[in-house]
Amino acid sequence: MFPRHRMVGFCGLPGAPALGRLGTGAPGQRAAEVEKVAHRYAAGREPLPVLELLATVANASAGPDGTYRSRTPAATIRRFHRVARDRRALLLLNVQPGRAPVLDEVKALRDWLVHPDVGIALDPEWEMARGQVPGDTYGRTDGHELTEVARYLSGLVEAHDLPQKPLVFHQVATSVVRTQSALRPQPGVALIKSADGIGSPGLKRGTWQRLVHDLPDGLHTGFKLFYEEDARGSRLMTPKEVLALRPQPEYVMYE
Repeated sequence: MFPRHRMVGFCGLPGAPALGRLGTGAPGQRAAEVEKVAHRYAAGREPLPVLELLATVANASAGPDGTYRSRTPAATIRRFHRVARDRRALLLLNVQPGRAPVLDEVKALRDWLVHPDVGIALDPEWEMARGQVPGDTYGRTDGHELTEVARYLSGLVEAHDLPQKPLVFHQVATSVVRTQSALRPQPGVALIKSADGIGSPGLKRGTWQRLVHDLPDGLHTGFKLFYEEDARGSRLMTPKEVLALRPQPEYVMYE
């Protein structure tokens, strides 16, 4: 995937505008919009539009199985996959696991992950330990767990002769990913650490600098922007400002 491409995407879930850009309008309209945005980030690379669909959503209530998460219906995933394929875009399935085991949620998406244009994005701030409730505190993951997910994806790539598959993990604070040094790249998987967090350009640059310090070998970088929240009391960073970050982000995602 890299350095040939730069991924640029929208995230969200239909019918839930608060969760991101994909929550409003028809999927085809959003895909056409993100394609235009992606070209603004080319900077010598081939732009790759991304639809990052919330496939597992953390909930404030336990639900019947006590996992504090719900799964997006297959029909919705299928609809977005068709749009992504029609637009030559990439579908990323975002996992907010609540109290469910992360690897179980990824394995539940296997029927989609065997396609060459589908990858995984993890939101570990929504990964809750026993006694924790989504929204009350930040969850967390660690390098060992991320390596397990990467190893599973690597197995699918090998078994089905697939192109390299992206594995994104969004990180809003240093506490959200522990023992990052234990993260081990796997064949056929592009590991991408995406710097999360809301704020002014100055605040976001500060978060970026903290999160990209001492990156493990083989780890690519991403950067997350918020159309509404970043602009509240400040302004949204421009593509030129984002591309001026070092290392230069290889995935830019808008919520």
